[in-house]
Amino acid sequence: MLLVLVTGFLVIAASTLISPRLGIASPLILVAIGVAASFLPIFDSIEIEPEWILAGVLPPLLYSSAVSMPAMNFRREFGAIGGLSVVLVVASSLVLGVFFMLVIPDLGFAWGVALGAIVSPTDAVATSIVKQTSVSKRVIAMLEGESLLNDATALVLLRTAIVATAVSFSFWGAVGTFAYSVVIAIIIGLLVGWVNLFARRRVPDATVNTVISFAVPFAAAVPAELLGASGLVAAVVAGLITGVFAPRYLSARNRLSDSQNWRTVELVLEGAVFLTMGVQISSIVANVENDHAGVGSAVLIAAGALVLTIVVRAAYVAPLLGVLKRFASRNAKLEPRLEGMREKLGTPEGTQEAFDEASRRRRPASEREVELFARRVVQGLADITYFKNAPLGWREGTAVVWAGMRGAVTVAAAQTLPDDAPQRSVLVLIAFTVAVLSLLVQGGTIGPLLNRIAPKVDRAALDEQTRAERTRLMQLMKESADAVPAAPPLEATIEGFRASKRHELAVLAAQREALLTARDHGTFDADVLAYALSTIDASQIALEVRGGPEG
Repeated sequence: MLLVLVTGFLVIAASTLISPRLGIASPLILVAIGVAASFLPIFDSIEIEPEWILAGVLPPLLYSSAVSMPAMNFRREFGAIGGLSVVLVVASSLVLGVFFMLVIPDLGFAWGVALGAIVSPTDAVATSIVKQTSVSKRVIAMLEGESLLNDATALVLLRTAIVATAVSFSFWGAVGTFAYSVVIAIIIGLLVGWVNLFARRRVPDATVNTVISFAVPFAAAVPAELLGASGLVAAVVAGLITGVFAPRYLSARNRLSDSQNWRTVELVLEGAVFLTMGVQISSIVANVENDHAGVGSAVLIAAGALVLTIVVRAAYVAPLLGVLKRFASRNAKLEPRLEGMREKLGTPEGTQEAFDEASRRRRPASEREVELFARRVVQGLADITYFKNAPLGWREGTAVVWAGMRGAVTVAAAQTLPDDAPQRSVLVLIAFTVAVLSLLVQGGTIGPLLNRIAPKVDRAALDEQTRAERTRLMQLMKESADAVPAAPPLEATIEGFRASKRHELAVLAAQREALLTARDHGTFDADVLAYALSTIDASQIALEVRGGPEG
């Protein structure tokens, strides 16, 4: 077993290195290697429990993705994310339920919906393939957000469908179960996220701090599952809270340690997920043959199911883009009014007038209300600019449809089907084949497809826009640094050097707070802000190392 683990680590590292040279995504290489390895005698006795994936691998992966996801983009795209992760999963499961009921003898609608719920959600790990392409940042935000949340919908629907095979189905009962699962998970995720920040804030050792962070996704997921809620949603919420507030609560050194170590964890776990997918093929096929069922017919059914999922996804995404376009157009009409309000925010009288105009009633505004109102005005204008600069057209719609790949979650969820499920081995093979075909067909063509349909980019205009963005950012950092009281004249003494160092740290703290406020308002590109914040962190760490945190 130890030899298998060590070999797996080396294979993951090698595939990551050679994939750019081959022009093939690393997950596809790992699946192919896993399939080839599955026929070796050493893997005959290896059984991969589905709970290892659902409860052991997915929570940390989703947590890590949530920590690194720009919260402002998640908020802006939440309408689309919610529709893709709930409405589309339910619709796909029902349509596939009818399909499976018709093509698989004696299956029944409830078991068909159960299998449909298994193959409906896109995979968070599989969507990592899309990040290697030139796709729009809005598309990436939508796909990442969808893959963070749709597993909860699918697993609740799977449980409901399995229960419905034994007792009568209750629509409102299913809605109540889903609502309970999500609400309890959100509450637990919020609590764990905040406790995580408060506890780790008091741990100065970066190594210990990172070790604690490894326990956070499980601290959120396990209690949620024990209460019948979604452990995956709890881990995602804890990750979002950590990602948003960590720069204000955790030291630069601790966050740098987190980032480096979690990237390693992601690489290993993602690679392990795809390897285990491939390794299971021989045992899954053997189970079907032992049950005297047809492997070929199962593969054909899986191919039909994959086509159907793509068709249903396209049928949902097309009107969704129309709704999002109308929403952006309607918001754009508010821009002159919001600009007028922002101009009035410079004086107390103007702020009160703008507040009265927005609230449509005259009453004195408290300081807190004025602060929140000003933030909403700035945020609203930033949102309008965001949607205006990245409109969604048919190209982005094509990317959203074709990038909806299935992966290890589908395989793991299929193996949780009860032993008394009709033709269980066939259902598992169908789910596995859908996942593999999705990765091979969609994952193998997504890069060339997006490159082919990508519009011509005006590099000069793009460079000018980037320069203007960086100029605004540098101006903001200069203003925040100038607001810090000037340092006393430098004296060639220990106390003098300490005073100079304290001033430099105060400047960095002021610049970080200004950038975080800009992040909360959404007034800069998320990637540009992330780079600027990482630069400040690096400067602070270098300054602390120069003489220790205390000087």
